[in-house]
This record gives sequence, C-alpha cells and structure tokens, in this order.
Amino acid sequence: MLIVKENQGELFRLLQLYLDGPLRPYVPVQEQRECDTGHGRVERRHLAVTPALRGKLGWAGLAQGFRLERWAREKKSGKERQEVVYGITSLPPRLAGPEQLLGLTRGQWLIENRSHWVRDVTFAEDHSQARSGSLPQVLAAVRNTAIGLLRRAGHANIAAATRYYAARPREALALLGIQMTTK
Repeated sequence: MLIVKENQGELFRLLQLYLDGPLRPYVPVQEQRECDTGHGRVERRHLAVTPALRGKLGWAGLAQGFRLERWAREKKSGKERQEVVYGITSLPPRLAGPEQLLGLTRGQWLIENRSHWVRDVTFAEDHSQARSGSLPQVLAAVRNTAIGLLRRAGHANIAAATRYYAARPREALALLGIQMTTK
C-alpha cells in the first residue's frame, strides 16, 4: 500500500479522475464507511476503491487505487478537520476488499504517527542538511533506534522523553546498557 501525493502528478490526477471526477460513474467502485469514537473525538472514514487503474501508467503490481476521506470532530472544542488522501495497492480485490483496505489504511496511519511523524517533527528530519552518500540512511537508522529505545523504555511521548534524557546523559546511556561509574 502506498499513499499517493501530488508529487506523483500523473498517478495522483488519474486517481482523482477515476474516484472524484467525470470517470467515476464509468468505473467499478466499491465503498466502505466506518464511524467510531475515542480519544476525545468522533471519527468517520469513507474508502472508495477501484481496480480500474490496474496496468495503468507502468506501475508494476498495481492492482487497485483508492480514495480515503477522513473526518474528525473534537468533542470538547467542536473543532472539525477533514482530509482526503489517495493511494494504491498491489492487493487484488479478491484478497483485499474495501473493508480490509480501510483497516490497512488505519494501520498505515498508525505507522505514520508512531514513526515518520516523530522523525519529522521531534527530530526535524525534513530539515536535515545531510544529503550525500549513505549519511541520510545512517541518520534515519539512528533516529529509528532512538525512538525504539524510548518506546521500549515505556515512553509514549518521544519529544518529552528526548528532553528528559538530554538533561540526564547517564540515564540515556543506561538505555543502551552502558553504566557510567564515577571515580
């Protein structure tokens, strides 16, 4: 499964055309909706999926394209947000219908929130000036290791944990199994 963003211009426009545009009435589309509450908000999700993109644009293995609309309202503030994303998957309809794909997109969102978002926001990965050789991959591995160590130590808020250990280097080293002795 891959979320398609606007930087994939032709594929992004084709997904919009098939799932939002004038071709929508002429392509087979299956849909799934769900609504739930939790974490102080009400959420609705609507997924529309079509196999009509199979074999298009030279994307090897492309079996289906989808449109996912997410809507959420915060219970306390009443603030609403809405988002529409497009994606593709190599899973054929017989293996992943709209209900299964909706579950997979939620799992993808969990990964995005728990890893990529933390790397982007807490560790400012997108602002990194390291661009040559293998340095970007090495730094990503170091960031992932730090996130994993902090989560294994029981921290849910990685930014707060990073601030905590920045002021306590001995405790930070203890996460790696390194005990500092004083003389």
